[in-house]
Amino acid sequence: MTSHPLPAYVQRFFTERLANQLGASHNTVASYRDTFLLLLTFAAGCFVRQPTDLLVTDIDADLVGRFLDFLETKRGNSARSRNARLTAIRSFFKYVSTSEPQLLHHCHQVLALPAKRHEKRTIAYLDRNETEALLAAPDLKTWYGRRNRTLLLLCAQTGLRVSELIDLNCSDVNLGTGAHVKCRGKGRKARAIPLRKDTVKALQIWLAGHGG
Repeated sequence: MTSHPLPAYVQRFFTERLANQLGASHNTVASYRDTFLLLLTFAAGCFVRQPTDLLVTDIDADLVGRFLDFLETKRGNSARSRNARLTAIRSFFKYVSTSEPQLLHHCHQVLALPAKRHEKRTIAYLDRNETEALLAAPDLKTWYGRRNRTLLLLCAQTGLRVSELIDLNCSDVNLGTGAHVKCRGKGRKARAIPLRKDTVKALQIWLAGHGG
């Protein structure tokens, strides 16, 4: 009977599934990595075994449920964080179920674990006066100030995430006819965002001062 050692499947999940098949972002990989560090440590403590000696079948629905309770009661994680950890675990068992049909029932039990309901926060936004105050804060006499104002203006106009902003290259910015900025965001989804004239001017000045 095949034992299905857990370490081999976790390694394949990260290298084959996340990296090669899904092309997951660095943030997603880091979040999933942290989830499995916590899960493996918890499971090893439950079985009094080293993580390298664990089997896929050791990580069943009961253990995952106790792990999620541990995150909330002992680590003080919110329901939102708990659900994010569960998403990573579900993704792993969905991968295992497609590669090992004999584990389908085991995987289905884990996949059936429900996410925890929680109150969704209302998304706040800056009004016009707050936005203008934010853009007026950097000291334009300094290099950092000019850089920061350009970044803040671009963020305020486009709504780019921080990770999207820092991943931008000069080639992603088109300041000609139909000026826009291209980015690859969450889920590797690419999009192009039109730019206003004031943002175009700020980027032109910034890029001109740095040779493009």
